[in-house]
Amino acid sequence: MISSHPQIELVNLSRRFGSVRAVDEVSFQVQRGHVFGYIGPNGAGKTTSMRILATLDMPTEGDALVDGFSVTQDPERVRKRLGFMPDYFDTQPSILVEEYLDFFARAYGLMGPERMRAVRQVMSFTKLDGLRAKSIDSLSKGMKQRLCLGRAMIHNPPVMIMDEPAAGLDPRARIQLREMIGELAASGKSILVSSHILTELAEMCDTVAIIEQGRLLAVGTVDEIHRARQSHRTVQLRVLDSAGEVCNRLAARADLHSIRQNGEQIEFVHEHDQQFEADLLRDLVMAGCRVVEFGSRAESLEDVFMRVTEGLVQ
Repeated sequence: MISSHPQIELVNLSRRFGSVRAVDEVSFQVQRGHVFGYIGPNGAGKTTSMRILATLDMPTEGDALVDGFSVTQDPERVRKRLGFMPDYFDTQPSILVEEYLDFFARAYGLMGPERMRAVRQVMSFTKLDGLRAKSIDSLSKGMKQRLCLGRAMIHNPPVMIMDEPAAGLDPRARIQLREMIGELAASGKSILVSSHILTELAEMCDTVAIIEQGRLLAVGTVDEIHRARQSHRTVQLRVLDSAGEVCNRLAARADLHSIRQNGEQIEFVHEHDQQFEADLLRDLVMAGCRVVEFGSRAESLEDVFMRVTEGLVQ
């Protein structure tokens, strides 16, 4: 039976180090099969939150739950249900890939055929089959990240925590990692992932949260955050002639701003949806404006992040 409770839940979570509130009453939920993007500048509190979820640190106040179990009350149950992929992991260079995964399978209590099957499945999923007899120190950065992912999922946990998994990877490796994260979510796993590559988070995440100085500034889908923050859309159009008259017509409207003209090209900004743009284009054409190009773009997640945060550190 599929559980109805959130797979990850932070409840007024706080962590203080002396006078510094590294995490300050943070609350959010991640549902089964969802990818949740955790965004913030260095020192914002992302890694501290993740370490608490992974039972590597304790909250000062509040609680964190994994698959319904508290990290403070049931840490052993949490560890069985969670795979943690830190931003950096150290290995013994003389260990082979298969030996490394087999060691962690044993550490999670997998025995006999079950352990062998888990190792084979993980190597197949991460495409490390051909590297099973390679020593870890001979692997590229991308292959080491795959191995780290394999270690985190060796016991088939329902929840995955990934701290900057794409850091230092080349474009191909990032794309492949993003595809693997998508496959894991499609299989029903809940994934909390932090990254500085915001364009990728926007593409693969169902929900995102923006944190700064330990406090949660925004949480929701990218569209919800756009609407809540009165995000704007930029429109560019081109007319065959009379661009000045079209600019004057647009400037007369109170719902448009930042109007700029460059020859036949016109650009302006608004805070409405695409239906508004369709109606505006219709009105321009009916007024005799000879529009030959009309396109728009919404603020990106990077734009929203820069507008929401102030670049403050603790």
